[in-house]
Amino acid sequence: MLKLLFIGGTGRISAAITKRCVALGHHVYLLNRGNKSTIEGAIHLQGDINDETHVASLIKSHGDFDAVANFINYTPEQVERDIRLFKGRTGQYLFISSTAAYQKPFSHYKVTESTPLHNPYWQYARDKIACEARLMEEYRNGFPITIVRPSHTYDSNVVPVSVYGANGQWQVLKRMLENKPVLVHGDGLSLWTLTHSDDFAIGFTGLLGNIQALGEAVHITSDESLTWDQIYTAIGNALGVKAKPYHVASQMLIAANPGWEGNLLGDKAYSVVFDNSKIKRLVPEYKAVIRFDTGVRRSVETYLANPKTMQLEDQEFDRLTENVIAACESVKALL
Repeated sequence: MLKLLFIGGTGRISAAITKRCVALGHHVYLLNRGNKSTIEGAIHLQGDINDETHVASLIKSHGDFDAVANFINYTPEQVERDIRLFKGRTGQYLFISSTAAYQKPFSHYKVTESTPLHNPYWQYARDKIACEARLMEEYRNGFPITIVRPSHTYDSNVVPVSVYGANGQWQVLKRMLENKPVLVHGDGLSLWTLTHSDDFAIGFTGLLGNIQALGEAVHITSDESLTWDQIYTAIGNALGVKAKPYHVASQMLIAANPGWEGNLLGDKAYSVVFDNSKIKRLVPEYKAVIRFDTGVRRSVETYLANPKTMQLEDQEFDRLTENVIAACESVKALL
């Protein structure tokens, strides 16, 4: 059994991984601030990873780890801190990057791990690219790293939609329940890949302690590619309504809300199909089995069952949606 240290470990992606590792009998330590409920069977170490001195003291008595995974690293500075903390103390360090790091626009519709990393539209993606470059440099100096690139991964606490407001996805679902149109970028026909966290966890746990994964970058996604219209149809079906996607060019959506540039031109605006042959070679048991229409029903059930915590109104996003639709309709009237 492996001795594992997860920084975070209770989030959208990491909670499923932690639960699976515990079920497999691994010794799992979770280092976090304790703001979320810990996971049964894991050993909780309460601390803030940004407090390097405290964390170094906290983990000192626990010895070395077979693998360390940090689920909340976003910048090169945070990676430098982890190198100082864990170099020489772990047999493997896993960095969670993102498929958003792949070049935009794509030069080929099918994405492999050798697809160039370049994203001029999203600082988040550029930071992940810089983190990867620094870790690969350190790998050549003896730090045993593995880079994992999730795509759009969801769990029962989120419904993946195209565009949404600051308060999350509920306002989109509410509009659907009220028989109102909802914004979808482009013509709704571009392909997208959604992966349930339970499936992702199978691939990720198979990389832990895997010597063939050292020095490698690998993405873990479903093989199911859906158009955005199909995605919204599935969400509507889960809600028991007929979805009414209102198609708007990505550039116009960004003009209405510049904060959407990274999310759209840096990610969702492009058709994407992932080649998962590498993760299947490294982890032969990996196979994504949760279809989106099944997974999203779980998500919708969670939203509907938790009105106080999940159904967060967002009137600003609602007004923005109506303004965008009105602007588009006014242009159509002139044609």
